[in-house]
Amino acid sequence: MDLLGIGIDVVEISRIRSSLDEFKEAFQAKIFTETEREYCLRQKRPELHFAARFAAKEAIAKAFGTGIGKELAWLDLEITRKPSGEPQVELSEKGQKFAESRKVKDIMISLSHAKQYAAANAVILGG
Repeated sequence: MDLLGIGIDVVEISRIRSSLDEFKEAFQAKIFTETEREYCLRQKRPELHFAARFAAKEAIAKAFGTGIGKELAWLDLEITRKPSGEPQVELSEKGQKFAESRKVKDIMISLSHAKQYAAANAVILGG
């Protein structure tokens, strides 16, 4: 497999917390799928998990070289967890078609969060 792209993003957790506080469900619904929202809201500090997923979506869009927009929208990328706990990317039908057009075989991500920041890396493999 070939390396098609890499991306990284770092988010201030306070920025995500502010958006969650100010825009509430509207912000959540615009950026995160229902599955993501349910997972994050079950956590002790939901803002950490929302921020990590936000960073992951940005990192994936950067790895594709497109950013969030026409080709990939926020809700085209869903960050879930494998039974092992490892994060994974689920693509919407539109996202899947876009990935297939780019000959993507795998999207690998890594998430991290600390007191003030959340970060994510994305690697796209294909060929």
